[in-house]
Amino acid sequence: MNKNQKIILYVGIFAVTALVALVIVLIITNANRTEEVNLARAETENLRLANDRLLLTNEFNQLNADFNQYEDQQIYLKNDSLVKKYNEARLKVEGLLTELNQEKQSNAANRKRIRDLENEIKTLKGIVKHYLEEIKRLGEENEGLKKEIQQVTQRNQQLASQVSVATTQNEQLTQTVKLAKKLNITGVSLQAYNKKGKVEKNITKAKQLGVSFIVSPNNTASAGMKDFYIRIVTPEGTLLGGGGSFQLDGSTVQCTAHRQIEYANEEVSVSLYWDVNTTLTPGDYTVEVFSDGYRLASKHFTMKK
Repeated sequence: MNKNQKIILYVGIFAVTALVALVIVLIITNANRTEEVNLARAETENLRLANDRLLLTNEFNQLNADFNQYEDQQIYLKNDSLVKKYNEARLKVEGLLTELNQEKQSNAANRKRIRDLENEIKTLKGIVKHYLEEIKRLGEENEGLKKEIQQVTQRNQQLASQVSVATTQNEQLTQTVKLAKKLNITGVSLQAYNKKGKVEKNITKAKQLGVSFIVSPNNTASAGMKDFYIRIVTPEGTLLGGGGSFQLDGSTVQCTAHRQIEYANEEVSVSLYWDVNTTLTPGDYTVEVFSDGYRLASKHFTMKK
């Protein structure tokens, strides 16, 4: 083999070796690049999963906040089926979030949990929407009932006020009628008499006291037998009793003397007498006349010694 052939052989071997080395370098470079690409893809997938998990977690928290905001209005619900459905869906979502946060699984498994989580949150969102709509509807219905009750209450108050006015007017009318039927008397007098039946000016010598008055005509009053009662009170405030008692405003009242006469709606004179059975003193005596449950007169008389 001559020198030129040796040179060609060596050049060929070098070229082949260089080519093989280049191929090996390219293979190694390509393998590293593939591994880097795979790592980058894995990291991108991890970031995407983490972002999806964060978004779904935030959405879940917002749904919880919306639901809990109207928790005190659950009294409007006729049953708690919506609340029960919500709690069941919420527990499923919380379970999936726990699995995603704690377990180390493949991205494929995590992606499946993300899809499951999206479906459960979608279900939860529908329940919350229905819940809030039901709360709103029932709340508006309740407000309507409140307004209706308020209107009815106002009407009842107005009716009660009208009834009260009518009752007052009827009472006033009844009282007017009663007063119209009340007997009227005039000329009330108190006179002392001695043992001979003559007028006695010295009260200390009186053996009898007489009260006289005139009953005026009154066509409104009912005719018939009328009971008249008198009360004579001494200057010391003592009632001269012995005449029995009568009823006045539901109470029993003691009197000095009592007399029954027939009243025919015409003027009639009436006199009542009381026999003295105690020592009388000078001073102001009070005379009261009653009939039909009314005090017809009250008058003061000064009796001298």
